[in-house]
Amino acid sequence: MNNKRSMATALAVVALIGLGSLALNGRELPFAAEAQPAGKPAGEADHGHAEGKGQGGDAEEGSHEEEGQLALTTQQIDAAGIELATAAPRLMSTSISFAGEIRFDEDRTSHVVPRVAGIVEQVKVELGDSVKKGQVLAVIASQQITDLRSELEAAQRRTELARLTLQREKKLWEDRISAEQDYLLARQAYQEADISLANARQKLNAIGANLKAAAGNRYELIAPFDSVVVEKHLGIGEVVSESTAAFTLSDLTRVWATFGVTPKDLKQVVVGRAVKVSAPDLGAQVDGRVSYVGSLLGEQTRAASVRVVLANPDGAWRPGLFVSIDVTAQQGTAQVALPEAAVQTVEDKPSVFVRNDEGFQVQTVTLGRREGGYVEILQGLDAGTPVAAAGSFILKSELGKSSAEHAH
Repeated sequence: MNNKRSMATALAVVALIGLGSLALNGRELPFAAEAQPAGKPAGEADHGHAEGKGQGGDAEEGSHEEEGQLALTTQQIDAAGIELATAAPRLMSTSISFAGEIRFDEDRTSHVVPRVAGIVEQVKVELGDSVKKGQVLAVIASQQITDLRSELEAAQRRTELARLTLQREKKLWEDRISAEQDYLLARQAYQEADISLANARQKLNAIGANLKAAAGNRYELIAPFDSVVVEKHLGIGEVVSESTAAFTLSDLTRVWATFGVTPKDLKQVVVGRAVKVSAPDLGAQVDGRVSYVGSLLGEQTRAASVRVVLANPDGAWRPGLFVSIDVTAQQGTAQVALPEAAVQTVEDKPSVFVRNDEGFQVQTVTLGRREGGYVEILQGLDAGTPVAAAGSFILKSELGKSSAEHAH
């Protein structure tokens, strides 16, 4: 009986172990099938996976071939406001750029100084005021003016007395009452007195003083031409001398754009050559011509001084402003040129959007000269090709945020 129970127990244990083994094998099958398909050796399974990778690589290459293509209909292009331009030949100039500065026109700038010593009584203008020719800038009380005016008055009286004496002696001589010698001496005295009078007047004229006796000891500083007060070094009660720099006046309706040119570029920069002066800070540009090229080189810069005279009716070109000066060197025909608005920077490269049947395709180009809002295309584009001009930045933004970040 005990043997029968022992046999039954052993059979039950064996059966349980067999069922557990079957259950475990059933759980492992799906993973085994995913790792290696049935009926294929492991090598073939790996080979198939490698082929899958190869196909994925080809697909990726195909997607790269599609990069830069923007599919847009004609209606979408019109709605976006994108305008087309055709690449075409254009006459363009080669230019050389220099860094320059706006300065006062020294031919129309004056350092006004008093020509006599004295004390300032009045200052009639302020810094920045516009003045007219002959306008009084300041009034100075001067002892020197008093002395010169006294000398003038004395000369006037001597001349008048000499004139009367001459008239009397002439009458006496004609009536044969006095000798001719007396008449000649009287005439000589009158001439000497007249010379002294003219000399006294010239002294006052030389310093710009008023000849009228009512002016007293007042000396007036006068504006020599229509200008603007750009410097003022004068105050009421201040003692001044003949060397005191009282005012600096400049006619700002005309200024100079100056720059330096090294010897290697001097052949390209000659008097009369057309230039473009631009101020990035102002967003302004003006045309001009070289009016002067220095004959000497600077001791420190080893460059010749060059200037361009610019009209400045609105006063926008202020002295001290840094500018860029493009000097036209030579002219030639660019085989392919486009408006500058057609060129965008895509992945740090200058590119254009070429119109095709599907929309637009990005095309990298090589740039050349720039002039008048146009840019020369040296490589990457043929004449007659239509490209996006105005609104091309919209196409650039459509390439995606990542491309835009690379462009910046």
